[in-house]
Amino acid sequence: MSYAPSVLRLARIPVVVVCLGLLLAGCGVNNIPSYDEAAKAKWSDVLNQYQRRADLIPNLVETVKGYAAQERQVLEEVTNARARATQVQLQMPRDVVNNPEAFKRFQEAHAQRTGALGRLLAVSERYPDLKSNQNFLALQSQLEGTENRIAVARRDYIEAVRQYNTELRTFPGISWASPLYKNNKPMETFTVSDDVKTPPHVKV
Repeated sequence: MSYAPSVLRLARIPVVVVCLGLLLAGCGVNNIPSYDEAAKAKWSDVLNQYQRRADLIPNLVETVKGYAAQERQVLEEVTNARARATQVQLQMPRDVVNNPEAFKRFQEAHAQRTGALGRLLAVSERYPDLKSNQNFLALQSQLEGTENRIAVARRDYIEAVRQYNTELRTFPGISWASPLYKNNKPMETFTVSDDVKTPPHVKV
C-alpha cells in the first residue's frame, strides 16, 4: 500500500493538464490563430466575389458591343482593366494580406476595373435599345447582386481584420503573440477613397 500516494499523484496529472488547458483557453491563447483563420476565410470570400464580377464582364462587354460598337474606347478600357486585375490576382504572393505593397496593387487594379465598369454602364443610357435588351437587363441584375456581395464581403473582411489586428496589439493577445505566434503579422485592410469604394451604379 506504500505506492498508493504515487498512484494518486499520477492519477491527478490528467486532471491538472485539463485544468491548465482550460485556464490557457480562458486567457485567450487560441484567439490569435482563430481570428487569423477567420480573417483569411473572409479574404477568400472577397476574392470569390471579385472573380464572380470578372466572369460577368465579358458577356456584358459583348452585349454592349452589339448595340454600341462605336464605343470602342470604353469597351477596351473595361476589357483591359479586367485583364490587369486578373493578372494582379494571379501574381499575388501568398502573404498578400500581410504585404502592404501587394495589397495596394490589388486594390488599385480592382479600383480601375470598378471605374471602367461604371463608364461602360453609363454608355447604356445613350442606347434605348440596349437598355431594353433582355440579356443586358439580366446581366445588369446579376452585376447588381454581385456588387452587393462584394460590399458585404469587404465589410466582413474589414471587421475580421480589425478583430485580428486588435488581438495582436492588445492584452492578453500581445502576451501570446511573441512567444507563440511570432510569425503572425498584422493584416492589411481596404483603404481606398470613398468614391472608389462606391460600386458602379446599376439601373435595372
